[in-house]
Amino acid sequence: MSGPALRQLHSHKAIHEGGLSGAIMKTDELIEYVEQGETEMVQQACDHLLDYWKTRVISHADAEEDGFYKQVMEDKPELERDIIQLTRDHDLMRILVADIEALREEDPTVTPEIMQKFNGLIVVNELHSREEERLLFQS
Repeated sequence: MSGPALRQLHSHKAIHEGGLSGAIMKTDELIEYVEQGETEMVQQACDHLLDYWKTRVISHADAEEDGFYKQVMEDKPELERDIIQLTRDHDLMRILVADIEALREEDPTVTPEIMQKFNGLIVVNELHSREEERLLFQS
């Protein structure tokens, strides 16, 4: 069973907007530290950004899959294909996070490849949220 915030468009949208704006803000901070050559702050900002994606965005995705999507499927089985696609978006975000972690284990330097993956997370998350709101909360 999912919480009431996941089942109401206005609160669900607020969760999405808060998660995305926080990710963008933290990504911008990371970029500033990279541009300033603040090596220690770059490492800390990258760690915080990764943690943010896992604890704020991916945990929200987990909650959706564990409760909300199951409820939607029970109420509207015709949305099965849409739910599968939305779940795939979550998987793509998980893959990107895992890729960033693997790259940092090899070399902790925040490379252009890592920054591309962070930007990819933002794009996937933004598109996912918009489509989820459109598909699952339409009248």
